[in-house]
Parts: sequence; structure tokens; C-alpha cells
Amino acid sequence: MTTTTNDQIRAVGERWARAEMAGDTDTLDGLVTDDFRLVGPFGFVLDKTQWLDRYRSGDFVTTQLSWHDVETRQHGDAAVTVGTQTQQAAYKGTPSNGDFRVTHMFVRDNDAWVIANIQLSLTAPPTAP
Repeated sequence: MTTTTNDQIRAVGERWARAEMAGDTDTLDGLVTDDFRLVGPFGFVLDKTQWLDRYRSGDFVTTQLSWHDVETRQHGDAAVTVGTQTQQAAYKGTPSNGDFRVTHMFVRDNDAWVIANIQLSLTAPPTAP
């Protein structure tokens, strides 16, 4: 049985979500490109090492993460997904919970799909402290 691009992308995305919840930096390292970037919901940019180091240091802890309502568009050896990321997480003890619009850029590396970029956006304006 041949799997579709959408199925392959969803499988990688599900592995990514499980690895984020587990703080599994070995799996995360293998799921992204060497020049991976994360653009956070407030505009900060992390390279691959910085992104992984948040988990290695224990500064960032994700206890729940779901990736849903995902739309995939393929463009040759690249694919873009737009979905919703619902998470319970904390950075240095400060909650980072909620729903975020998330865009992933996937690229083919040999025969496997890997993540080149993740960008998070707020789905609602931040509330006053």
C-alpha cells in the first residue's frame, strides 16, 4: 500500500509532537534539517541548537501537545502545513499554554520528509497580566 504525502507528513508531525512532549532531543534532532529555524509567537527566532537546548536544559517543558486541523500543500520536494497547535507547556516555569496557529515547512531529505521551519502565531491577542 502506498502512503500519500499527506499521510507521510502527518506521521512526521505526530512523531514531532510526541518528541516535544517527551523532551526527546534525539528524535527531534533527526526530524529537522541542520539549518532548521523556529519562529515563536512573539517573533523570536531559534536555530536548531537553541531549539533543542531548551529541552536539554530543562528550561522548556511540554506536558501536552496536539497538532490538529492540519492542511497540507505540496510543492515538489517541499510541503507546507497550516494547522493548530494546542499545548500545555512552560518556559522556566512560566506557562506557555494555549492554541497557536502553526505553519510547518517540510522538505524531502532523500526519501524522508523533515521539518525545515516551524512558525507559531497567536490565535487570540494576549491577555493583560
